[in-house]
Amino acid sequence: MNKFLVYSLLALSIACSSDDDTVNNGNDDQQSNDDQQDNSDPQTYDITPILSKFDNVPGLSYAIRGNVVEITTDDLPNHGSPYWDQSHPMYEAYNGDNPDWRINPNMIETQNFTFTIPLNPEEATNKEATSLGAMGVSVNGVVFYNQYAGPDNQPLTSEINSFDQYLGHPDGGGRYHYHIEPTFLTNTLGKSGFLGLLADGFPVYGPEENGGPVTNEDLDEYHGHEGVTDDFPNGIYHYHITSEAPYINGNGFFGTPGNISR
Repeated sequence: MNKFLVYSLLALSIACSSDDDTVNNGNDDQQSNDDQQDNSDPQTYDITPILSKFDNVPGLSYAIRGNVVEITTDDLPNHGSPYWDQSHPMYEAYNGDNPDWRINPNMIETQNFTFTIPLNPEEATNKEATSLGAMGVSVNGVVFYNQYAGPDNQPLTSEINSFDQYLGHPDGGGRYHYHIEPTFLTNTLGKSGFLGLLADGFPVYGPEENGGPVTNEDLDEYHGHEGVTDDFPNGIYHYHITSEAPYINGNGFFGTPGNISR
């Protein structure tokens, strides 16, 4: 065969092989980019199934309005406390185990909180700090507060000594609330039970999971993690109450909080 023809055919073969490789690499890069795009999309959830946990709660009602649920509560605990007036049928003298317990001067008063909470919570791009006051609502209608005492975001070191036997107390406006584990609920619902929702729509669970205690080291900086729960078998981001600060929530809401009014 003519040497010139052989060299020409060889060069053509190499060029075609190089072109094929370029096309394949381009497709792989595109697929990789698509995968990266898919992975960057925020995970959304549906908390509609959990709302039945709020059914038949005295002083609490809820209604779905489009893509949010409005939960209204009178914030009155369904358990005894020394912070009820002594004439109230639920008045119960302190019988807890804190030797440093002291009653604060406030009494439980009826409130009117409304939480507008997203039904499809997702991770927020910019996390918002929790503020003093209500940041969520428990399944008995009592509101959750964060890990600080007012008015200047002080640790609960001193204030914790005014928590009643179920570890709640009222503030200066008569607003009864939980900063830490609500033992009435965990004794009733179990240490791994669903305890309520924060304003961003993500659920709060007790201090145990899979038969063992949850510690701060098991959670992220917002005091939650992704995982399967009895209520969400496909998994959901959720908060846990632990025995150490920040107790319920860490450095802000994981999702975007809805509105809280009273």
